[in-house]
Amino acid sequence: MDRSRLIFIFVGVGILAAIIVAIAVPVSLNNKSKRSPELARQYMRETPLIDGHNDLPYQFKKGINNQLQTVNLNERPPWDPTHTDIPRLRDGLVGAQFWAAYTSCDSQYNDAVMHILDQIDVIKRMVQMYPETFDFVTTAEGIRDSHENGKIASLIGVEGGHNIDSSMASLRMLYELGVRYMTVTHSCNTPWADNWLMDEETTPEHNGLTDFGKDVIREMNRLGMLIDLSHVSVKTMNDVLDIVTAPVMFSHTSAYELCNHYRNAPNSILTRVKENGGVVMVNFYTKYINCPPQNVTADDGYATLAQVADHMDHIKLICGWECVGFGSDYDGVGTVPEGLEDVSKFPDLVAELIERGWTEEEVKGALGNNLLRVFDAVEEERDALAADTLPYENTMPRDSGAEVNNTCRTYVYNP
Repeated sequence: MDRSRLIFIFVGVGILAAIIVAIAVPVSLNNKSKRSPELARQYMRETPLIDGHNDLPYQFKKGINNQLQTVNLNERPPWDPTHTDIPRLRDGLVGAQFWAAYTSCDSQYNDAVMHILDQIDVIKRMVQMYPETFDFVTTAEGIRDSHENGKIASLIGVEGGHNIDSSMASLRMLYELGVRYMTVTHSCNTPWADNWLMDEETTPEHNGLTDFGKDVIREMNRLGMLIDLSHVSVKTMNDVLDIVTAPVMFSHTSAYELCNHYRNAPNSILTRVKENGGVVMVNFYTKYINCPPQNVTADDGYATLAQVADHMDHIKLICGWECVGFGSDYDGVGTVPEGLEDVSKFPDLVAELIERGWTEEEVKGALGNNLLRVFDAVEEERDALAADTLPYENTMPRDSGAEVNNTCRTYVYNP
């Protein structure tokens, strides 16, 4: 065979190979893109997506004064914005939901306990009204059973330590009613713990937890109640991590490194949560995802589904994939990212993680296995402490701070 013919053959083969690659690569990428949504839904059918925080119960309070019989959750609720109803929960393949029992900081020192009971009651009544959809559960195993039975496991998380009114007895009674996490503060200090706004102050009120506050944390470990560090100051986070004997959670918090908002967790804390074995469930609020606003004029800024995935990637990098979860804050925030407009969009975010190379184990961890591991560990610690740890009986000192001359208090003293 002469040299010119050989060159012609080599060139022809090269051109043919280039054509095959040019066709095959887009087809391969397209197949991957098509496969990711399918895989996302498969993984979500096999492992419950557990959302750490949804404020629908507060919308009941604001919108209809908790008169549940005036709305049908099988249809879109009448208030705006609305992120949650049963059809969209089903479309979003939500497997378990921590429903937030929230009361305003204005209720502190006044009627917080009454309001929190009101919120717990409305969550329980909602579950009872739609038994074909919801299961009320209080254990990790209950979440697994509900998912296997095609129900949405419904749990209660109290948002804000002010709701126990500085009373260990109130904390214990909330647990008896089914509350399984409490956010140590909301956006106000309690008499025993500093909230996230103190990170903007040079002189925080308590510099983290007071001695009574530390005992509240210990009592939560004894009860088997998950300790939620969303909304607290960094010093409070560190104080809690110094004394807990079980993993902690952040029910709706993102990464400070990507968005410098004090509601987010810094790398120093993410590193400690990894050591603690806890979980950080990423918040979707635009202010906590993309701050400051980039090239926009809207007050709350603008964010995308991809940026939420960036936060999950970052937490995975610093804290480990075992640390990541979903904590949407739906119906508790005014603006959410493009692509995550409501609870029906969860599969799109799961598909994005798959596109980014998250393995099946990592995706299923973020979906719910990470939270279930934490929940199991909290329950195991409760059982281990049960034999020799009695309830904490100390009371909040009434001779300092806002408790002084508090006319809302009545006291009974021993003779």
